[in-house]
Amino acid sequence: MRQPETGQPPHAAAPAATPSPGSFAPLRRPVFAVLWAATVLGNTGTFMRDVASAWLVTDLSASPTAVAAVQAAGMLPIFLLAIPAGVLSDILDRRKFLIFIQILLGAVSATLMLLSASGLVTVSALIMLTFVGGIGAALMGPTWQSIVPELVPRGELKSAVALNSLGINIARSIGPAVGGLLLAAFGAAVTYGADVASYFIVVSALLWWKRPAATQDELSERFGGAFRAGLRYARSSRELHVVLLRAAVFFAFASAVWALLPLVTREILKGDAAFYGILLGSVGVGAIIGALLLPRLRDRLSADRLMLAAAIATATASAALAAGPPKALALVILMLMGAAWIVALTTLNATAQAILPNWVRGRALAVYLTVFNGAMAGGSLGWGFIAQELGLAGTLLVSAAGLTLTGLIVHHIGLPKGEADLAPSNHWPEPILAEPVPGDRGPVLVQIEYRIDSKDRSAFLTALRRLADARRRDGAYTWGVMEDAADPTLVTEWFMVESWAEHLRQHHRVSHADAEVQAAIHAFHREADKPVVRHLIAVD
Repeated sequence: MRQPETGQPPHAAAPAATPSPGSFAPLRRPVFAVLWAATVLGNTGTFMRDVASAWLVTDLSASPTAVAAVQAAGMLPIFLLAIPAGVLSDILDRRKFLIFIQILLGAVSATLMLLSASGLVTVSALIMLTFVGGIGAALMGPTWQSIVPELVPRGELKSAVALNSLGINIARSIGPAVGGLLLAAFGAAVTYGADVASYFIVVSALLWWKRPAATQDELSERFGGAFRAGLRYARSSRELHVVLLRAAVFFAFASAVWALLPLVTREILKGDAAFYGILLGSVGVGAIIGALLLPRLRDRLSADRLMLAAAIATATASAALAAGPPKALALVILMLMGAAWIVALTTLNATAQAILPNWVRGRALAVYLTVFNGAMAGGSLGWGFIAQELGLAGTLLVSAAGLTLTGLIVHHIGLPKGEADLAPSNHWPEPILAEPVPGDRGPVLVQIEYRIDSKDRSAFLTALRRLADARRRDGAYTWGVMEDAADPTLVTEWFMVESWAEHLRQHHRVSHADAEVQAAIHAFHREADKPVVRHLIAVD
């Protein structure tokens, strides 16, 4: 059931140590409460499955590369498929899609259960099934994140995503420990069986949820167009680029501990399967503590300082594990890492959520998931190969040094504030047409003619360039500015859209923040009438 790690439902806030009024308000809404409880149980089962797989591969092979390959197999599909999954989450019925994914993931765990019970499980089979499970996680991540605004009113959204953050870390604290105990007492087959049972609970909750059917109209997107629109948005959003860069750098170095923890437990800490589960449980406990403390930390530290603190804390934990601490101290170290991990995840996810409009949320979050899981999968494989040469302790020290250094460097690339109003403004008038235009006709060239005094020209062009990214984000694939050779006061902004339907979608995507930019640009227009807008459509 578990979403990919960033794949907790969207983090806009975390619960406070002493919850403010309304922090638990979403739980008074039956649909949210039922799905939240089912998610906690489902994630608990998935953490149990992950413990069984991670430990089972150490029984089958002592190679760090094999251990890291299992970790990477679960993350690589999310890297490869997150963007198509995000497109599907924006155009399909999300409830039915989630039910399908749960059945797929349940089948993976059932297969692992049968192979373990019959003694036929191999490293290759484990990697293959983990990869299929990663496909399910790739499909589920953007979809699960996208349904949260459907379950609660906008005013309770931050509390809802904070409760989801808390829920997955409750599962993280319980699942690995219970999974480790089941694994030690009864074996992998029983542990996988417990995960299979959890999927029945989640599917039942999704069947109980009566989601209103989405309306279909002539502007409803199809996969190909929606895919291109999502990529255009991601390519043109400078704020999203900053979030992606910060995520890639942090998770590439922080992945070392996650990739090598089963071997660290066995070889450095001299622990067994039960202790490995308890270590992962400590990560979950630390994450809960971090989530509870995060509101207070936010009052004192900016998002950039929180990310730097998380990098230094994770690096400290990695270096401390390399020293081979006593088991009791190792639990404390993993709690510190869990707190730092949730601070980083929540800060980055909250920033990503704040800068994304609803129309492209699933697709843009999928791009974020792609970067996150690409960094984790690539990092896991890379650290596995490095551990073959340097050993476990040396690899942990290298990752700690790299995380500290890069944390200090990217600290100066500030995360966006995410304070703009991204709700649709719907202020564009409907185009004047001589006759109806088929939606698939295109491309479309849109021209806006401005009359600008020479003294205002420089300031106008500076303001207009602010609009270029917005045009591209909302659907334009090229943009430019031209002047009339015979009359330099006549300046024409132009952009091209792939079809008439896509241009009409632009009308519904323009945000209030973009409308304010456009109003500032129109203030330079010296004529009483509004700038002239022309729509030119390619002739067949």
